Parts: sequence; structure tokens; C-alpha cells
Amino acid sequence: MKRAILALVALLSWPYRLIPASLRRRLIFGLALLDSRIGGPDDALRRLFGLSDDLELLINERAMAHGGGEHPKHGLTRYHDFFVERIPAGAAVLDIGCGYGAVARSIARRVEGVQVTGMDVNPARIAEAKAADNPPNLRFLVGDALTGTPDGEWHTVVLSNVLEHIEPRVDFLRRLVTAVSPRQILIRVPLFERDWRVAMRRQLGIGYFSDPTHYIEHTIEEFTAEIDAAGLEIAEKLTSWGEIWAVCRPKETVIAPG
Repeated sequence: MKRAILALVALLSWPYRLIPASLRRRLIFGLALLDSRIGGPDDALRRLFGLSDDLELLINERAMAHGGGEHPKHGLTRYHDFFVERIPAGAAVLDIGCGYGAVARSIARRVEGVQVTGMDVNPARIAEAKAADNPPNLRFLVGDALTGTPDGEWHTVVLSNVLEHIEPRVDFLRRLVTAVSPRQILIRVPLFERDWRVAMRRQLGIGYFSDPTHYIEHTIEEFTAEIDAAGLEIAEKLTSWGEIWAVCRPKETVIAPG
């Protein structure tokens, strides 16, 4: 179905290409301008935010094509560095919700002596991860961390844009600490306070999550409270590129010097 739609779009784009790009842009803007003047400003804002969401989908699709299957944000924001720089040599690493494995591959390639396991509930994503050029110290498996984790001792657990997809987050983190006994959990989640438009959308009563499968996009206070309730402490926290990044450790864990 998707191929048929894309083929139709490609066919219809040929006559559209005969219109100069500058004129196409003015036509699109003109239609949006006309629509924005229908009804009151609140209704117009709701429609414009919906249009913005549609444009964001197209931008991300074209960005993935530009990156040859990997989103350019990985390189532009250098967000893999946060994880790579905080994992010691020789560590056993569990990357939960690894998707197609980009972060797990970076860790496996760049941190000396590590053994990395990436798991994801989506079999298609794991198949994509396995099909990539992976180093020998990296493996992938299908699994739902809400119901269980792979056997083994894990020094570091990676949760990169995972918690926001889980409703019982505090219970999940508590069970994870009990089952895995990690020395640290490296977390990345979307930040609510990333842009005024997010608060505006909430005020208008429309969706403000960056992904419809999210249950939350944390304020700093919400994130701190949930980590504390899960029996973890934040050893390091920063905000960058509209996200919260944190190194979390079980409260009873004592990190030896060096």
C-alpha cells in the first residue's frame, strides 16, 4: 500500500515540478494564510499546529532519505557521545528499546572492551539492526523489557527515548533495578520546556507530544520526582537539544573512586 501511494505521489509530482519552486512555495503559503483567517485565532492555531505536524513528518522522512536510512540528528546533535563518554571500558551494556541499533553500534565500536546487547519489542526493528554492519561485541534480540530482561549482569543500562513510551514508568524502573542491578542507567527523554509552542498547544487542548505513542514529555520537576520515586538518584543531569539527559544510579550504590 505504501509503495502504491509513493508511486502515485511520484507520478503526480511531474506536472507539479513544472511550476517554479518559488511560486510553489508562495502558493502553499497563500493557502495556509487563507485558512488561518477562517474562524477565531484559537481555531486557526489548532489547524496551523496540525499543518506543522504534517510538515514535520515530511521533514523527517526526507531527512531519513538524506541520511541513507539513519536520521541526520544522530550526527548533527552528536547525542551518541553522551552515552559513549559515560560507559567505562569493559562494561556489559544493555540498550533497551534500541530500535535499529544506532546508539548500541556506537557504544560497541567506540568503547574499548564492552559487550553490548540491544533489545527492542519490535521484531522489524531488530531485523533491521541485525542486517547492519555490526561489530562482533554487539548482539540484538527481540524482547519486551516490561515483562523481562536478558540474563546476565549489566553494568550500564541505556534508555534512550524509551521512558516516555511507558505508562508505569516508576514501577518499570524499580523492577529493572531489582532484575538487572545496574551500576548506572543512562536516560534520555524529551523535555516539555523545549519550546513555547509546546505549552501553547497544551493550553489549546491539542496534542503536544512529539510522538503520538508517548505517555508523557517530562518537565524537569516531573522527571526528577519520578527518578526519586523509583529509588534512583541523579548523579548528572543536563538539558540539550530539547531533551533531558541523566546519569542515574540506585540510591544504595556506592561508586568506588577511579
